[in-house]
This record gives sequence, structure tokens and C-alpha cells, in this order.
Amino acid sequence: MGSGPSAVAAARPPLGHILVERGKLQARDLERALAAQRETPGYLIGQVLVRLGLVTDVDVLDALSEQLHIPSIALDQFPPFPPEVPGLLPEFQRSQLIYPLALEGQVLTVALANPQDGFVVKALQLATGLQIEPRIALEADIEKALQGLGTVDDGEQTQGQGDDADASEFVEHLKDLASEAPVIRKVNQIVGRVVDMRASDIHLEPFEDGLHVRYRVDGVIATHEVLPSALAAAVTSRVKLMAHLDIAERRLPQDGRIRSRVKGRDLDLRVSTAPTVHGESVVMRVLDRSSVRFELDQMGFAPDTLAHFRALVERPHGILLVTGPTGSGKTTTLYAALAKIDADAHKIITVEDPVEYQLPGINQIQVHSAIGLTFARTLRAILRQDPDIIMIGEMRDAETAQIAVQSALTGHLVLSTLHTNTAAGAVIRLQDMGIERYLITSSVIGVLSQRLVRRLCPACKAPQTPTPRALQDTGLDRFLAAGQPIYRPVGCDQCRGTGYLGRTGVHELLMLDDALRRSILDGADAARLHAQAVQAGMLTLRDDGLRKVASGETSLDEVLRVTEDQSDA
Repeated sequence: MGSGPSAVAAARPPLGHILVERGKLQARDLERALAAQRETPGYLIGQVLVRLGLVTDVDVLDALSEQLHIPSIALDQFPPFPPEVPGLLPEFQRSQLIYPLALEGQVLTVALANPQDGFVVKALQLATGLQIEPRIALEADIEKALQGLGTVDDGEQTQGQGDDADASEFVEHLKDLASEAPVIRKVNQIVGRVVDMRASDIHLEPFEDGLHVRYRVDGVIATHEVLPSALAAAVTSRVKLMAHLDIAERRLPQDGRIRSRVKGRDLDLRVSTAPTVHGESVVMRVLDRSSVRFELDQMGFAPDTLAHFRALVERPHGILLVTGPTGSGKTTTLYAALAKIDADAHKIITVEDPVEYQLPGINQIQVHSAIGLTFARTLRAILRQDPDIIMIGEMRDAETAQIAVQSALTGHLVLSTLHTNTAAGAVIRLQDMGIERYLITSSVIGVLSQRLVRRLCPACKAPQTPTPRALQDTGLDRFLAAGQPIYRPVGCDQCRGTGYLGRTGVHELLMLDDALRRSILDGADAARLHAQAVQAGMLTLRDDGLRKVASGETSLDEVLRVTEDQSDA
């Protein structure tokens, strides 16, 4: 039970703030819980707070009651014999944690664990034909009350058979809802837009006013349309059916995949669902191999940076890291690096979560934590497969990092990614993961940090003269000749009014030389390592971006936006 602040309507105070105001939670503990929630996607903030032992489930219940303006109810207030409600299936009661409290005329009062889930309330209305008055209760209380009714007794054969029939009927009802022609057309329309829009992600987000359909294009997300709330459950259920997910399960996150042919192109859609206060949020990541070019010379590298990076990829052993935030193209860069290696002359194995694109001649393994196939366990196994080159999708923990270092020291080239803001920050991150400094200097050969910036639309970009203040403050004067214009976005039909069309990379490549290794052994921090690398000739992310501004590829505002976290580097 719980709620995430991002999904709560603007008029409602976030759940965590209510708990702080009630004196049930310290502000610093709330920040700690929010950080933990970011590391455990799919869990609501209330669930995280209870798991961390910072509040009780009753505290969360009371806060939710205040937030949602829905009365709470305790187990001792449940009627021992609930009213019989035609159309309310026992399986639906169990799967969605529903306990009928009272039936007066056309009004059914029920205890719900998640009354903010619009699907449950809507399904109750459709199944019973009644007006629903929700009360919020603890999951454990509802489960205990349902057990008291014998609805979970597996000992009676007839009961079990009846439950199976109820479950089947409930799932069929959901399938019918998701299989209606208007719903199918709408979902096909939502997915069909991605090719023309060049979208990388589709977001279906339920809120009080309806289901928001949003697309991420060139790294920027925007709302395209808002569907009526009555369609929300049907649309999300349709997507789950296509992804072969359990459409009856709406309380837990699920992951799946859809293969679809859209306008002559074969697309893979990676589907993720998560419960929110208004229903299920669905995100579809679009994987379109035909639109991805695994060619390093098409990724925006400066010529000198590209030459150095290629030299690192050709090294026989060591660790080469690519860093940057989510969505900065790290995996695509690693794929492009692997594509340049002769797979016939090398044994190449990748460990990924998930495998996004299949590469010819390369052994790709997808981890599966649910069955114990973790990054670390897979890496230990593949070392016995006699690999020359190992690609690790992400160094997520200390154990994976330790195995990667051991692999590099025993003659393997290891490529992987890390989430750090700068190339130098990767060295400190490895230390934080428990890797000794001498092991870092012995194994790491280079770190590439990258971001993606939007390209200006060539059809409508317009010249402008930067002010002397802007030139000096940004450092653009180092790359721009006197009187030379830069370009700004305008917007036209070709770029759908955004002024931008496609993206390119900006990079900084830190190569570990003897001086940097000595500084690492001496305990230098990231800022000192960064400054030393720049002094030795490293082109920074910001400077690589400014070069692209001077050449007319992108705008100054775009580079400043994407490299904002570099201002203190």
C-alpha cells in the first residue's frame, strides 16, 4: 500500500509530506526513502517507507485516507457476513483485494487496498451495475477477512473448481474489454505514430482527467492526447494482452515484449507496467533496428576522439567504460564498437538486461534475476567459455565490478557502462564500489562519457549573432570566428514544429596515462582528475558540444541544457 508523489494530482499533497506534517516521519528519512524508491522501480513510496521500517502500515493508511479523501476502515469494523453482490466474482475479490461492506439500494460500499486504482472501481461498477463507495483498508486486513469467509480454502474440490471458473470468467471479461474493435484501433493508432514521429518511447499514464498518451522524441517527452478515463483500463489491458502479460494482475509491475510491423518496419516494443494511484502506467520502449546505425563514424565523434576510442577498442585487454545518464546512447555506442570487431577472429560474449538488438556472430546472454541468472553469476560462467571480449550491459554492483576487473587482468577486453556525470567520475564510482585504486590503474584503459543533443532541422534553422556576453560566458568564443553566426531552431512541417530533427552525440574521452594513474593512486578526487585530463588535451563534453554549435549542427541552448551537469566539472 502506498502512493508515489509524481502520480498524485496536483491538488493533493504528496503522501510523504503528509507523514512529515503528522510527525510520523523525518524529512531526511523521506529523502532516503525517495532515493531507495528510485532504485526499486515499481514500488510505491508507502511500500518503501514500511519496508525500511520508517513508518507503520497504519501510518500510511491514515495518510492515504487524508490524501485521497477516502475514509479508512479497520478489520474489527468489517461485517462478519458481507452482503451478497450479484456479479462480484470471488476470484476478482481475491486478486484485487475487495471486501463488500454494505449494500444499500444501488450503492455498494467496499473495502479496497488501492481505491485510487481507477480500473478496480470501474470494473466493480461494470460487474455489479452499482454505484461504488470505496473505503481504504490494509491489505493484510482484507486478506484475513477473505480467509475468514473461506474464499481462499483450497481444501474443498468444489470450491477450487468454482474459483477456477470465476478466474476464467474474470480474465475473459478483461479480454473482451480489450478486444473490442474501437480499443484495438486506438492502440494500433497509438503504436502506429512512432514511425512518423521518430519516437523512442510511448507512455500511457492514468490521471484523474484520463489516460495521458505521451511520446519521447529526440529525448524530450510531450503529451500527444488524453483519452477518456473510461478507455484507460481497456487500452492498458490491450497492450498487456499483446505483450503476453497477466491482465488480471494490476498490483505488481510486469515486463514483456511486443513484436509489431508498423508501416513496413519490424519493431520490438519493450513493455513495462507499474501500479500508480490512478491505475497502471505503461511504458513501451521502441526498438527499431532499421533506424539504429551501429557505425562509430556516424555518432558525432570528433575525429581525434574517434581515433583514440577505436585504438582502445583494439586493445587486447583492459576495461573500457562508457558513462552517462539513462537514454544517452551508451549501449548503442558499445554495440557500434563490437560491430567494428572481427567476430570471426574473436570470441565475443555479451551479458545484457535486456538484449536490445541482436548482433551477428556475437554470443548474447540476457540475465534473468528471477531464476538467479544475475550479471555476476553469468560473468563467472562465461569466463569458462574462453571469451576474448566481454561486454557487460551495466556494472550494477560491487560483485560485477570485481569480476570485470579480474577478467581484464587475466587477458580479456571488457566493455561496460556506468552512470556517472563525467569520465573522471567513473574512477571514483569504481572506488565507491570497493575496487582498490591499484586495481583500477592496472585494469581501466579508458572512459568515454557521452550525451545526446538534438540536431537542428536543416530545413528551417535560422542564423543568429550571439552576444559578446554569451560568447564569453559559455566559452563559445574559443570555437567561433569573429562575426560568424550560430543557428537557432525555428520549426516547420519537416520537424513537426520543434526545430530539431534527430540527435547526435557529444563526447569526452579520458585515457589513463601514467600521470593520471599516479594521481588515482594518490587519492585524487574526480574534479582533480578531470582538470588533469583537460590539461593533457581531453576535449570535454561541453567543448565538444560548443564545437557542434559553431559548425551549425545544434543550438547553444541545446548544448547548455544537455551539459548542465558539467558546469562544476
